[in-house]
Amino acid sequence: MNDISKLLSTCSNPASVSLSSTRRRSEPLVQKGRNDMYRKAIWAGVAVMALGCGTAPALSQETLSLTAATGHPEVFLWVKHIKETLIPTVDAELAKTGNFEINWTEGYGGTIVKLGSETEAFQQGIIDVGQMSGVFNPSTMGLLNLTYAMPFGPADARGVTEAVEKALSETQGALAALEEATGVVYIGGGIAIDDYNIGSTREFTTVADMDGVKLGGAGPNLAWLAGTGAVGVQGSFVTFYNDIKTGVYDGYIGWMTAGVPAKLYEVAPNWNQTHFGAMYIGGLGVSKMQWDTFDDEVKQAFRTAATAYTVAYFDEQEARYESAKKTMLDAGGKIVEFDPAERSAWIEALPNPTTAWADAAEARGEPGRAVLEAYRDNLESSGFTFERDYLTE
Repeated sequence: MNDISKLLSTCSNPASVSLSSTRRRSEPLVQKGRNDMYRKAIWAGVAVMALGCGTAPALSQETLSLTAATGHPEVFLWVKHIKETLIPTVDAELAKTGNFEINWTEGYGGTIVKLGSETEAFQQGIIDVGQMSGVFNPSTMGLLNLTYAMPFGPADARGVTEAVEKALSETQGALAALEEATGVVYIGGGIAIDDYNIGSTREFTTVADMDGVKLGGAGPNLAWLAGTGAVGVQGSFVTFYNDIKTGVYDGYIGWMTAGVPAKLYEVAPNWNQTHFGAMYIGGLGVSKMQWDTFDDEVKQAFRTAATAYTVAYFDEQEARYESAKKTMLDAGGKIVEFDPAERSAWIEALPNPTTAWADAAEARGEPGRAVLEAYRDNLESSGFTFERDYLTE
């Protein structure tokens, strides 16, 4: 039995176990036969135990604690699908092997990070997973604002996103510069929002109708008002409703699938279709401090989830557009067509929006102009040409 004890004691190292015979030469024949039968039975059972010890999986699952947060609330699709698509997909991918699991802390609508302070929150370790959007973080994520520097573009949000992400990934140094400026790794999950227009208390069919009107908007899109006589006021979908209701401004620059859920038609019933185009607002990011500690399996789970996030976002956005328009019209909202000739005159008179944007990007060490050129060329290859080629001026 000493050999059996030795075998059991080495179960954690089955390679050291030998199942060779231990029969003693001096045993009497009859006793030897009985002992052989006995030993065979015992050793067979012990061999099974040893095999089980040697092949059982290690019970060592690593748990990661991560915080996902945004400044916008869940009413917006890009936040909704962090909760409903990104996180569940990451979890499902990791569950396939069971090597890792994530203990998530989630906070949306400014409960953990305020709108516009995302970069600092990433850098300070307050959040680990969130959105990278240049609209409210222009000094650090401004490279992601490239479509805002080329307004009056296509209304196809999927096509815009594909053209942008291709431009970012294929322009040498673009994503590296973004990572250096923010401390955040861009993992994909890019999205664009449906065609920008103007919701207001008044109807606009000509440029002259906008003279003296105050309109709320995020920094990048306020530049589109240059030369119209309209006054741009910094704002966001978080503040639009109350600001318009209290007269801080008379309308907002935005898009249908966000404006209707926020019930902005109640305070700005005229949907003036100026057709600024679909705008790319960014993608998903993970703190570089965290990303660099991730196993390759975890990194791949996040990238797979980012792709799923984009698909789910666009599927719902497109499904929502027509229902949102119907909701607005049924509630008394009105669609106002901006005169096409007036729109063309506006485009021609607009101070070149790419110049200041590209100069600012280059000053930050980012390949701004190269990214814009790649974006324009990608759209042209898919069949869209800007009415005015800003980049040739």
